[in-house]
Amino acid sequence: MSWNPAIEPGCPDNVGSDAIETLIIPRTRDLGDFEVRRALPASKRQMVGPFIFFDQAGPAELLTGHGVDVRPHPHIGLGTVTYLFKGDFHHRDSTGADQIISPGALNWMVAGRGITHSERTSAEARKGPNSLFGIQTWLALPDSHEDVDPSFEHFGKETLPVIEDHGVSVRLILGNAYGKAAPAAMFSETFYADVRLEPGSRLPMPDNHEDRGIYIVEGSISVAGQEFGAAQMMVFRPGDPITVAAGERGARLMILGGATFNTPRFIWWNFVASSRERIEEAKTEWRAENWGQGRFDLPVDDRDEHVRLPD
Repeated sequence: MSWNPAIEPGCPDNVGSDAIETLIIPRTRDLGDFEVRRALPASKRQMVGPFIFFDQAGPAELLTGHGVDVRPHPHIGLGTVTYLFKGDFHHRDSTGADQIISPGALNWMVAGRGITHSERTSAEARKGPNSLFGIQTWLALPDSHEDVDPSFEHFGKETLPVIEDHGVSVRLILGNAYGKAAPAAMFSETFYADVRLEPGSRLPMPDNHEDRGIYIVEGSISVAGQEFGAAQMMVFRPGDPITVAAGERGARLMILGGATFNTPRFIWWNFVASSRERIEEAKTEWRAENWGQGRFDLPVDDRDEHVRLPD
């Protein structure tokens, strides 16, 4: 059965080299126990569709008793996506959400006018050696939904659509692609998926979205006669039919994109907005620490220590 009838898989070498509009080599930051690789925002490209922030955390192996502790911190104007390959996170936020996320599941948190959340390695995982490997990304909200009420949705691994065909497995995390739709509520045209490719298999990119990008998590792929390895992101020219081929070790990819934003987005610390004024208002409210009286509160069971506003 054809799982993407809109695109003939074809030969990846038929794609012109200029179809790759932007190649991004993520910046690496050492956090002690693990590394973070940041692909977005980049100097050459701020966004891919609504995606404005894209971090790879790990892979890392942590000792017994150790884990990640991201203290309560604020967001506005965006939706956050936590997706793990290994390990777990205990998510708490100011909507009252309290959720453990494990590999293959989705945590989708919409900040809207303002939310506060924390993410920590679970107490259960800390009882022994534990792993961390995953992707954290933010999606900017369109002008019409910047100030929506904050919300949180969790979807287990079994609820996300999976498309399999000819050595290709695609788990759709957000939005729509290949004739399938993921369950989380979106505010603009979006697609985001976890892709596994067996050696030599080919993946046609969705053709129903303007902005399209690939981040290589593991292995390698060839595009337009060139080979690209892990920890690289490429963004493709709109409208071109794109097919990529897995290298001799196969590949694991995150594919992402959606509608191009027509209005600018400003990003400062954990805030994303269509104007600098919105960011300044959020900064003032976070500094005031009037929890529950304005746009920010703290998670009910995680109030002991929160992140201070940077200078």
